Amino acid sequence: MTTVRPLPARLATAARAMKALTDDPDDTAQVFRIIEALAGQSGQRNLGRLKRTRTGAQLLRERPDVLGALCDHDSLRKLPDGSLGREYLRFLESEGITAAGLMQASKHGREYPSRDIPAELEFLRNRMRDTHDLWHVVTGYKGDLLGEAALLAFSFAQTRNPGVGFIVAVALLRGREPRVRQFILRGFVRGLRSEWLPAVKWEKLLSLPLDRVREMLGIDAPPAYRPFRSAQYLEREVA
Repeated sequence: MTTVRPLPARLATAARAMKALTDDPDDTAQVFRIIEALAGQSGQRNLGRLKRTRTGAQLLRERPDVLGALCDHDSLRKLPDGSLGREYLRFLESEGITAAGLMQASKHGREYPSRDIPAELEFLRNRMRDTHDLWHVVTGYKGDLLGEAALLAFSFAQTRNPGVGFIVAVALLRGREPRVRQFILRGFVRGLRSEWLPAVKWEKLLSLPLDRVREMLGIDAPPAYRPFRSAQYLEREVA
């Protein structure tokens, strides 16, 4: 059983992590640290919602290994061109990232080890982590700072996790141009309008055309935008 720290201590952790993330936007572990510190009861609420959906209940019974499927790049490469799985692999390669790398970042950023988390909640938490880049692919947001902020806004609309909302709020406050804030807020609206992605059986969709998957999930066409990379951000902050 985890011992929940007092709110002031959790706020202090989130503030320190946000400062570290501002200094180094590529320090993904800080994102997990913020989300865990401020999550509150959002995990339990999302787990309850998952149990009330047909596909979610199946996921909890079957516990499919989505991480294993997403790490099998040879199998993904054999999928049809334009399929969700192929586009996911293309996204990883273009961003220079891996699903395993995201898992390691989450371990560095989380305070409570897996043994202290109820099994069903741990399954949901890990599954959402492991499918994060699938969310990138179906929404069309790249792994740049704007894309991540917009996807977090999308995720906040889906999960109502206060930690995610905190990061989005900071991004909105730091946005120097109205169009940047509008772009992030559109991510929130898209999250409200789409199907609830935590209950999606992604393993069954990897071989389907990406456009078809978007249609099934109620996700509109990806927005056109110019990616803003962390190197550009650091150069601007120094200037």
